Amino acid sequence: MEFLVLFASLPTRQSAGRMRIWRALRALGCATLRDGVYLLPESAEHAAALEQIADEVRTVQGSADIFRLGGRDEVQQAKIVALFDRTEEYARLLTAMARPDAADAKALRGLRRDLAALVAIDYFPGEAQRQARDAFTALEAAAGGEPVAVSGRIRRLASVDFQGRTWATRKDLWVDRMASAWLIRRFIDRKAKFLWLDNPKKCPKAALGFDFDGAAFTHIDGRVTFEVLAASFGLDSDPALARIAAIVHCLDVGGVPVAEAAGIEAVLAGARAAAPDDDKLLTEASRLFDNLYRSCQQGESR
Repeated sequence: MEFLVLFASLPTRQSAGRMRIWRALRALGCATLRDGVYLLPESAEHAAALEQIADEVRTVQGSADIFRLGGRDEVQQAKIVALFDRTEEYARLLTAMARPDAADAKALRGLRRDLAALVAIDYFPGEAQRQARDAFTALEAAAGGEPVAVSGRIRRLASVDFQGRTWATRKDLWVDRMASAWLIRRFIDRKAKFLWLDNPKKCPKAALGFDFDGAAFTHIDGRVTFEVLAASFGLDSDPALARIAAIVHCLDVGGVPVAEAAGIEAVLAGARAAAPDDDKLLTEASRLFDNLYRSCQQGESR
């Protein structure tokens, strides 16, 4: 593997420009070889980003050049890779997860965003990332009854066998449950009825549970309930639904950031705050997901 190296020098009087550039480098997850020398794994995306920063350096009367670098041997290559170590950053995140108020809904959303942002710049993931992911999953599950992912094979099912059924999930809907209920009624069971459960352990035996531990449809391996439902009923080949799945996954468990996710989260949070009950909330959320689906379809056709 080779690396792109930005050599940047800024005049001392440009404190505001220096801070702006430093923040941009930090957001990219650049490693620092020494003062004014910043590295990223080589890619077209990283090359474009560093070129933008180099232009910014020159705008404030600094100098900037980009070169390619690789270790002379395995030992030197390992030293370069070690510059990207995120262990301390994950440790700080784990400390934040251990705070007494970490299970608060607002705190959880912040921790999810922080974890997703860190994972996005963790170019050489290892044990620290795994521990942080596991800790967040456990925290989220303990805080809101979120299901713990199980391992298993997703069976292909026919929607014709699931018509006019009663589907049940935890009350106080949020992203994965909203999106899953929309998917069920829109693509799987158009006459679906929904129960919003105070206690998932008391789910009626005749109801099809989703998005809680022990439910018929819940998190499996790395997939959230929306993704499991889509795969179970052969809907995951629809590019528009795949795009929505990426957004739901990002908002529910983090991972790869998706550009539209923050906006979707804000609109759903507003709908949640205004809705008097989960039935009205699903109606509002369904309008959003219908529009999002059409938008994703148009994007695919361009």
